This record gives sequence, structure tokens and C-alpha cells, in this order.
Amino acid sequence: MPESATPDLVLASVRQPGETGSSDLHIARGIVTRVTAAEERPDNASDLAGVRVVDLAGRYVIPGLWDEHVHMTQWAMAANRIDLSHAGSASDAVDVVRSSIAAILSSGRTDTDDSGSGPTLVGVGFRDAVWADKPSLAMLDAATQRVPVALISHDLHCVWLNSAAAVRQGVSVDGSGLLREEPAFTLTRELGRLPDAAVDAWVDEAARKAAARGVVGIVDFEMTWNREVWLRRVSGGFGSLRVEAGVYPEHLERARLEAMRTGQDIPGGNGLLRVGPLKVLIDGSLNTRTAYCVDPYPHGGRGLLTVSETELVELLVRAREAGFVPAVHAIGDAANQVALNAFEAAGIAGRIEHAQFVRQEDFARFGRLGLVASVQPAHALDDRDAADANWGDRTDRAFPLRALLAAGATLAFGSDAPVAPLDPWTAMSAAATRSALDGRGPWHPEQAITREEALAASSRGRRRIEVGDPADIAVLDDDPLRVSDEVFASMPVAATLVAGRFTYGGGSV
Repeated sequence: MPESATPDLVLASVRQPGETGSSDLHIARGIVTRVTAAEERPDNASDLAGVRVVDLAGRYVIPGLWDEHVHMTQWAMAANRIDLSHAGSASDAVDVVRSSIAAILSSGRTDTDDSGSGPTLVGVGFRDAVWADKPSLAMLDAATQRVPVALISHDLHCVWLNSAAAVRQGVSVDGSGLLREEPAFTLTRELGRLPDAAVDAWVDEAARKAAARGVVGIVDFEMTWNREVWLRRVSGGFGSLRVEAGVYPEHLERARLEAMRTGQDIPGGNGLLRVGPLKVLIDGSLNTRTAYCVDPYPHGGRGLLTVSETELVELLVRAREAGFVPAVHAIGDAANQVALNAFEAAGIAGRIEHAQFVRQEDFARFGRLGLVASVQPAHALDDRDAADANWGDRTDRAFPLRALLAAGATLAFGSDAPVAPLDPWTAMSAAATRSALDGRGPWHPEQAITREEALAASSRGRRRIEVGDPADIAVLDDDPLRVSDEVFASMPVAATLVAGRFTYGGGSV
């Protein structure tokens, strides 16, 4: 065997989805160098001397999975904050907060007390778009007294504060107690200013859990200058995932001066870190009723366009000149129209993040302009009630996966964690069934796609493992194309490899 093809790992007795016969994957220096039939394996053990052979006993292998849209620090912190995702009303959310404060005080902990001297108590995940009652400053104040409390909505576009937190953070709120859009983002960043060691440990734990679900990489859109953060984490031992760290417009000039470009390896990143896209937010969200829409919401208003079309064109031209792939956040149908107009005018390809609501006449433009629709299928199920309530009889073009794919768009799946869990199987199940498998039945099943298409959208278009591919691989206990819908949604993952290195399950498969 030529030295260049000498494997340092063989994954023996594996199958790819749809196959019955077994193969061996030969991996050298992080690349799949050969795929051979299992019966061709040499009988003489000396022929594989010095090579690690892992017998996977007929398990299935697929290209490793990516989450194309994550706020990694927020996701990691969410697991350590008050969970409000099940609150069915503002009153329910307040009850959860009240109980949490009581539990903290009764435990004798000193990090939060009724004098307000402790840190701000943070909750996450509320969805006020479907609440019958409305959040208010008085309601939260009555339950929390002087303990500073800040509650972050599930979409990150809104923060509900009590008076003590507003004073502590130096912000003004009206009778609703709500901050929306940029003021909410600013406050969320401030609430995340915790000791690096604690946050990095939470991020490492979240990444290990993602690896256990077959994830090999993420695109991190944390709203900060993120390069040094990730370099610190890698130097501290982080190694579970590949990370593409996004850049925001306020940092584009800095990135340009430092010769950063989308896709560039970041020195010191141990081969795991690359520069990600340029993230541009041009509208709000459905839950906050700030997604920019053609038709008004039932309560009035059409949402917010935070970057004009002219400004967006100028920014896209700057991105092209600086070597950045733009990723434009557009949720409402009017925002998607603006984004498409701007991409066409700037003559640049890129990504539209979310693309939740699209005019019928705009679908074909995704394909014609060569755009990636970076979408989060689980949101279709989480937000179906909010969509029905706010977009009425137009939801046949909401979360339109089949229509986007048919129009020639490239689909790239993500979670927008912490908006939805960082679990690609949840996303792929939602895409293929349009159902949470909770008895409610599918929502607009005409927009469902196949499992094969969903797997490709979660693995950067790779439908099977081929020679020359990076050895970023997920090992499954069963064929993902043949299991039941219930099993597919929670697919058992036996192992995960990044560049031929086990990041999960290496000693137990």
C-alpha cells in the first residue's frame, strides 16, 4: 500500500443508508482514502499492523452533521437558566419565576437574595406571541420584589425586565417591561458577561452533547467578536466540533484589516476553527411580531425593517470586496423580498437565514440567484400556532421547505439554538414529517421533504461518504432511511468522528 494511502484508522463492517453489504472505510490523516468491500479485508493481521481497526458490526455511517445556525454561548447558558419554554401565559411565566426565587432563598444560597444584591436572575424561552394575557412590568415586579429578573424570549428578540433589573442595567422600560430588537440584543450580551471559565465549561459540555447526536460542526452566530473567544476555548482543550465563527457588520472593517475571509482557517484553532459568514439582521421575529411583512399583523403594524434595501446593497458589496459570504437574516415575506432584491443588485451569492415566510413570486429567485436557504425546520412546529395567529390564511408559504427546494435553493439546516435544541435529528424529523409526533398531525404537509433530502441539508450536501471526503462521520445503530418516524426523530448515535478522531463513542462501539 503506498505510504500516502496508509490508513491510521479503519472503520470495519459498516454500511451506508440503503445498503445491505458491508464495507471498510480507510482513513488517513483525517481523510477517507479508500472504501473497500468487507470481504477484501486481508486475512493476515500483519497487513494492518499499526493500524487501529474498529469493528462497527454492520452499523450505518453517514456524513457528519452540521448545525448551520447556532448562538453557542446563549445555548450553553440556557441550560443553566430558568426554563420558561412551557409557560402557557404571562401568569404562568411569573409563577415559574416566583417558585425559582423561593427555591433559591430557601436553599440558603447567597447568589440571589431579596435585597437585590445578588446577580440578575435570568430566565429563557418564553413565547408571548401565543399568550392570552400580556407581560407587564407590574406583574413581574409583584412576584419578584427587589430581586433583579430578566427573562429572554425564545427567539432572543425580546427581554422582559422587572424594575430592579432595569435599574441595575441602566435601561428604561415602559409598562410592559419589554425591550425589543437591538436594545434586547444589547442587554442579552450584557447578561452573558459571566466568568470565562464557567461559560467555557458550559460550552464544552454543550458541544459534547452535540457530538453525541452526530454533530461535527456548527456555524456560530453569537453576537460578539468571536474569534478570540473560540481560540481561548481551543487552547483550553475544546475539541468536540468544528466551528465557523460568524462576523457582524460592526466588526467587518476589523475583519477586513486583519485579512479575514469566510472559510479561512484561523491560526491557532487546531484545524477546527474557520471564519464564518457575515451575519446581517434586517428584520425581527415572528414571536415578537417584528418580522417585516407585506400584510399587517392582526394587532396592526407590519413589523420592522432594520436595514433599508439601499443600505443592504451597500453592505453586500462591502462583504464581496472583503471576501465574506453574507448571511442575511430575513423572516417576514417583505424582508425576504428586500434581501432577494439586494442580493440581485449586488451581484453576490450568499445565504438567507430563516426564510420563514416567502411570497409565491419570490421562490424562483432563490434558485436563480444561487442562494442558500439556511432554515430551521423545528421552528415550523414550535411556531405553528403563532404563524396561524399572525399570518392567517397565508401559512401555506410559511417555513416552505419543499417550495424552496423545488425552486432550486440549497437547503442548509440549523436550530438557531437556543431557539430550538441543538439536535439535527429534531430538525430533520420536523422537515420530513411536518409534525412534532405529538398527536396534532402534520402542519402543511405539502411542504415536507424526504429523509434523504433532510440528511443532505444537515451534512452540507453530502449524501454518502466518498473517497476524498473529510473523515467527519456519524455512526448510527440503524438505517435512517428505514426506521420509524419516532426512531428517526431521536436517532440512536453510536459514535461520531471529526477528521478521523472519535469525539463521541470511540471506546464503546
